[in-house]
Amino acid sequence: MQTLENLNEILYSPFFGIVLTIFAYQAGISINRKAKHALANPILIAVLLIIAILLLFDIPLEAYQQGGSLIYLFLAPATAALAVPIYKNWQILRLNWKPIIAGTMAGSFSSIVIVFGLCKLFGLDRSLTASLLSKSVTSPIAAGITEQLGGIVPIAIAAVIFSGITGNILAPFLVKLFHVDDPVAQGIGIGTCSHAIGTTRAITMGELQGAMSGLAIGLSGLFTVLWAFLFSFLL
Repeated sequence: MQTLENLNEILYSPFFGIVLTIFAYQAGISINRKAKHALANPILIAVLLIIAILLLFDIPLEAYQQGGSLIYLFLAPATAALAVPIYKNWQILRLNWKPIIAGTMAGSFSSIVIVFGLCKLFGLDRSLTASLLSKSVTSPIAAGITEQLGGIVPIAIAAVIFSGITGNILAPFLVKLFHVDDPVAQGIGIGTCSHAIGTTRAITMGELQGAMSGLAIGLSGLFTVLWAFLFSFLL
């Protein structure tokens, strides 16, 4: 009985969720380095590994969330940190401000329009629609938008991760398919559609692509906040 009580204390300790998250992500990085394949995405591997461990050992989700909620606290500082890539690439932004602004504005708007249209087509309710509208921006911004719209934050985060991993895997293929040769356009497209996870792929494509993708994360996030506010009247 004492052993069971000690086990419950460990499981419901914040350290369990934190350690499991770090372990799973580190395992994902190791597998990615060995496999050297786009499908071996560290975040995807980490998510699947955490789910597998929770199911295999019948660990309640609430136990993991004790630590997961602490990790969630870092989302707010991460949002503020998006100003860094904008500042660091200010000269490039100044020289190419028209296509960069137009690209991030159009990309973020089309993302919301498509999601909103599909949600209406398939008859999803208001909360689910509100949860999916911000699927193309980084998690901190998506969480804030979803809370303001009355959506379900965990669903929004799952959609963000899915779109990011999809962009990470498909970005090189889509760039070749549509003959996007300009590195600025490549980076802006990847960052606008698949935020930070896609940016990790853009970095491997080139320094400029990675810089532009990081810049697009902040700009598309700003525009998505505006579009989400406008679409909130249609929910």
